[in-house]
Amino acid sequence: MKVIKTGNKTWENRHETFVENIKDLYELGNEDNLDALNSYNDATRGFQSLIKDAIDTQTPLRSLGAGWSWTKIATVANGVMLDTKPLNTVFDITANSVSVLYPGDPRHLLFAQSGNGIWELGKHLRQRNLSLKTSGASNGQTIAGCVGTGAHGSAFDFGAVQDFVVGLHLIVGPNRHIWLERASAPIVSAAFIERLQTELVQDDDLFNAALISFGSFGIIHGVMIETEELFLLESYMRRMPYDDSLKGIMQTLDFSNAGLPYGNERPFHFAVTINPYDMDKGAYVTTMYKRPFRPDYQPPVDNAAGIGPGDDAACFIGTLSETAPALVPFVVNTVISASLTLFDKQFGTLSEIFNNTALRGKLLSAAIGIPIEYAVQVVALMLNINKTIGPFTGIFAFRFVKQTKATMGFTRFEHTCVMELDAPYSDKTYNFYTQVWKMLEDEQIPFTFHWGKVNEVTPQRITRMYGAAADKWRAARKKMLDADTIKVFTNPILQQWGLG
Repeated sequence: MKVIKTGNKTWENRHETFVENIKDLYELGNEDNLDALNSYNDATRGFQSLIKDAIDTQTPLRSLGAGWSWTKIATVANGVMLDTKPLNTVFDITANSVSVLYPGDPRHLLFAQSGNGIWELGKHLRQRNLSLKTSGASNGQTIAGCVGTGAHGSAFDFGAVQDFVVGLHLIVGPNRHIWLERASAPIVSAAFIERLQTELVQDDDLFNAALISFGSFGIIHGVMIETEELFLLESYMRRMPYDDSLKGIMQTLDFSNAGLPYGNERPFHFAVTINPYDMDKGAYVTTMYKRPFRPDYQPPVDNAAGIGPGDDAACFIGTLSETAPALVPFVVNTVISASLTLFDKQFGTLSEIFNNTALRGKLLSAAIGIPIEYAVQVVALMLNINKTIGPFTGIFAFRFVKQTKATMGFTRFEHTCVMELDAPYSDKTYNFYTQVWKMLEDEQIPFTFHWGKVNEVTPQRITRMYGAAADKWRAARKKMLDADTIKVFTNPILQQWGLG
């Protein structure tokens, strides 16, 4: 494996909201003179060597994806960060590599090295007439980074990105690497294990814990994902009255009397965006319907502001700037009217609708998960708090995601309503977030934080949000790693959260 020591002493995240002091940044790469499999196995040995060096020198180590998180989840103060993005080999899977107990079609399996971007996987799969099952709105993340931080998905009857992952190749020490999958859902054959020169571990609890592990279960080198046949999404954004009908859908996901573009047909994706300064015209309601693929469709078109049908508020909120409170409604309405254009019958594949997002301006983004039955109550509370401690220079967006199996997945409710709060980078925004969390706790509304977005996680909140699940996660980590390796993969934020 190529290892280039850059000598960098600082690192800044993708959104330019913090700078971390580090010991060094290593840029990694596959060897050009080896075939794909031998290069992959060589990279495994390279990772093990890096872990050994870290243990010998007592240097913290962290594997870096695309730097998409607002939190310091992927950083390690005064340690070494590993840029894995160039490690982007993909392997199509044949029947010989698949367990005889696997009930699915081997053609739908794809093994990807950890540095692959979500957008890269979408491009590769398109060539095979396949698709990812879901994705987030912004596809600049790497597959390992997206899974490891529990980024939420777009399909509320499927789940989030980590829910289509069925196997993990983990480097867990200088002398050990494992293939981890659920015992209840065997995936790979002995031949596959032999090719990776690894050790098979089948354990549901370990797998579910390792899915969302913030880079603290060792290094994720490869990810096995389940895909599906290529499909189209038929997308709409309309203004609808924020009335009892829409409220009923938001807190039940019952579409029997929805009044949506296809009546009571259950959408693939459903999202509601509320501009608190323009409620008279109703909410922005986005629905997407899954359709069989056909080659003669017209691909989706960005609006005049460069915003596509799958883009979220993070694509344009950064163009706002903090202003005098009296001017906030005017400023927000001006940007929203230019950025959110209503549309009907926009067709595209999943990777075309939810593409590699271009960001504009500097922003903060927070997101929480709540049970859907609290969605309408939370909207009312947000509108009220905006009047009492606001005004918030942004909008309130809600999307819906099925419960994840990942132990520390923040989409942990049977159906999770994810409230997203995007706003300009400022102390005022941070202060507003703090008051929102306090309000929800005062009202005794269950909620969880998106790990990769702005949050205020504490050990007490971990206990309240996850209870025994957090204990299972800690136990799995101790079972997976020895004491020396745990030290290497513990960073300050993990300790701050009470998970280190």
